[in-house]
Amino acid sequence: MQITTFPTKAEMAQSAAKRAADLLRDGIARKGHAAFVAATGVSQFELLDVLIAAPGIDWTKTTMFHLDEYVGLPESHPASFRRYLKERLIERVHPGEVQLIRGDAPDPRAECQRLNRLIAGYEIDVSFVGIGENGHLAFNDPPADFEVEDSYIVVELDEVCRRQQLGEGWFASLEDVPRRAISMSIRQIMRSRAIICTVPDRRKAQAVRDCFSGEVTPLHPASILRRHESAYVFLDTEAALLLGSVGPSASATMRS
Repeated sequence: MQITTFPTKAEMAQSAAKRAADLLRDGIARKGHAAFVAATGVSQFELLDVLIAAPGIDWTKTTMFHLDEYVGLPESHPASFRRYLKERLIERVHPGEVQLIRGDAPDPRAECQRLNRLIAGYEIDVSFVGIGENGHLAFNDPPADFEVEDSYIVVELDEVCRRQQLGEGWFASLEDVPRRAISMSIRQIMRSRAIICTVPDRRKAQAVRDCFSGEVTPLHPASILRRHESAYVFLDTEAALLLGSVGPSASATMRS
C-alpha cells in the first residue's frame, strides 16, 4: 500500500484523479472495457470533479458499480447516494453501464443478491473509497466482517458513523439518519485490481493513524488496505497530521 500526502485537498484530488484516470484508460486498453466502483460523501467531491475532466477516457466503455447506499432512503432524498452519483458523475460522463444500489428496494437482502449476481461477471479495475471517522471502509463499521464472501451485504450503522453523516450536513437530526445500509463487502473491495482511497480533513486524522500505523484488524476496517498490493492512499496534511513520519509532501510505502 502506498500513502502520499499533499499540502491541500486540491493537490490531493489532482494526483488521485490522475492515478484513477490512468487505471481506467489502462483497463480499456487491455480488454476494451473498464469496470469501476464509485464512492460518495465529502471525501469524493474534489476527486470526481477532476476525474470527469480527465482526457482520454472513453466513458462509454466503462461500467460503474455503486459502493454503498442507505436502506429505505428514496433517491429523491438529499442524502441519497444514488442522487449524489447521478448529479456528480453519471449525468456528466454517461458511463456505458451503471449498476446502482436500490436502497429503498422492498427486500434489501434480495437487492444484495441481485447485485451479487451482476458484479460476479466483472473484474473491477479500480474502486474509489474513503475512510470514515470510525475507520469504516464503505459502510463496514467496526468490527467489520473481513471474512464474508458476498459482494454486497446489509449492515448496521453504528452511532459514530451516523453522527458523521449528521455532522456533514446530510440530515437534519440523528434520528433521521438510517440505521442500516447496503454496503459492498470488505472482500469485494479487496478483489479490485486497484484501490484509490482519498481522505481529506483533520477530523479523519485519528482514523488514519489507527488504520495505517497500528495492526490490521476489523476494529479499524480500513486497515485491511495495507494487505492490497495496489492500494493508493491520498491524504491532505490535515488528515495525515497524526501519522508522524508521513508528513507534508512526503510519500511512504507500507507493506503488511
